[in-house]
Amino acid sequence: MDIIAARNLTVGYGSYAVLKELNFAIPAVQITAVVGTSGCGKSTLLKTLAGLIPPLKGEVFFGPEKVDYLSESSLSFLYRRIGVLYQDGALLNNLTLFENVSLPVRMQHPDMPEAILREMVHDRLSQVSLVDSAAKYPSELSGGMRKRAALARALVLDPAVVFCDEPSGGLDPVTSAHLDEMLLSLKETFQMTFVIVTHELRSIEKVADRVLVLNEGRLHFAGGLAEVLGTADDFVRTFFLRKADHDDT
Repeated sequence: MDIIAARNLTVGYGSYAVLKELNFAIPAVQITAVVGTSGCGKSTLLKTLAGLIPPLKGEVFFGPEKVDYLSESSLSFLYRRIGVLYQDGALLNNLTLFENVSLPVRMQHPDMPEAILREMVHDRLSQVSLVDSAAKYPSELSGGMRKRAALARALVLDPAVVFCDEPSGGLDPVTSAHLDEMLLSLKETFQMTFVIVTHELRSIEKVADRVLVLNEGRLHFAGGLAEVLGTADDFVRTFFLRKADHDDT
């Protein structure tokens, strides 16, 4: 079953189209990796699917519902069902880890009893192994801990889909591998769907069920991981081979 679908999707800024006529689907309870060369529109696509940038043309569906980017109620429906892990984590430095993770709950459910909110935040921090750091500020956390804290915040409202922009960016190989394992565990345990923008070949090979390859503003290739890695398509092969060479240096 597909949880997100795009039909003839064109996205850009002003009259300039970054992405053109994209047609694809995101299967539920899978990890879909969005890859491509720098500047090809990966993060722009992620922001559009997350309701942050309206399309110039085309349609986005969340389940059977078409997303109306001009409707506050439609976007509110979307926001209640997704979580976003930003590339830099986007934690607020003047708030503790607990306060950062609790923000989406306070915004969506301002009347929620404090005891229930604390239980929700505690559960999410437990899932990312950060319960003992709840009172710390972002400046007191390592890079990997900040990424896990941002992931806890993205998960706190039990989203159906989590969008991750370069989740391994800036992390050492060991910490990156640990985060990959965490995403796989969350997918299986809670039947979650993840859409990940990444350039890390090792992470793609480890976690991705499906891969979307963007090239010059178009969807160049889409398929399961084995299809992508086994394709004879010159661009896809060159892209992944270059990534492999880069990772080995």
